[in-house]
Amino acid sequence: METDEIRRRLEYFRDLGFTEIYKRESGRISTAPEAVSLPVISPTLPSDVLPSMAPANDTLLAIQQDIGECRRCRLHEARNKIVFGVGNERAKLVFVGEGPGADEDAQGIPFVGRAGQLLTQMIEGTSKKEGIPIVRSDVYICNVVKCRPPENRTPEADEMATCGQFLFRQISAINPKAICALGSTAAKALLGGKDGVTRLRGKWHKWKDIPLMVTYHPSYLLRPYNQNAKREAWEDLKTVLHFVYD
Repeated sequence: METDEIRRRLEYFRDLGFTEIYKRESGRISTAPEAVSLPVISPTLPSDVLPSMAPANDTLLAIQQDIGECRRCRLHEARNKIVFGVGNERAKLVFVGEGPGADEDAQGIPFVGRAGQLLTQMIEGTSKKEGIPIVRSDVYICNVVKCRPPENRTPEADEMATCGQFLFRQISAINPKAICALGSTAAKALLGGKDGVTRLRGKWHKWKDIPLMVTYHPSYLLRPYNQNAKREAWEDLKTVLHFVYD
């Protein structure tokens, strides 16, 4: 693994609140792994300090079973339903949002409220206009966190870290051709760093080896004064759809 990629991933885990990671020994996890503190990021750390993000032969069903009736962070306290994800398990395109809202919390399905209806219109409307024969059910949609944050607040770093392991496993299990990160929370969860959508959108990035495009969250596009953002989001989506399905 390249030094810059090692640094980026270590910085990402540090920003999410991790203070230690564990070394592998002789190519395997030892029974008593050595803790490695992360107060300072060293560009010369060997690549084998980074744990695998997902087990071998992982599946969405196994991930959902591992989540169970999750009580790993404070978000479980007020939730109604865990919102795991929905769509084609072999999707070529995965959309990642921030977290469930009230409608999603009630139904257990991501993006079913007003923002979700707009996302569906964007996917299906753009696909039809561009001659790409897909509908919403052909893609996979999930969120960074699986439980609704109180009052729809932004998920906190420890909550994102706790749920992030399951998000990473979901993406790895699907192994799509591309990812579309909806909004700055999803972008930061997948790319690390602190840049917002306006700096990141319009060009390709990578999560592991998977191309990733950042665009605006549909809830942001629902605000009446964001006409320019709407046009930009449609352009981003056209770029993604043509890359994946052409």
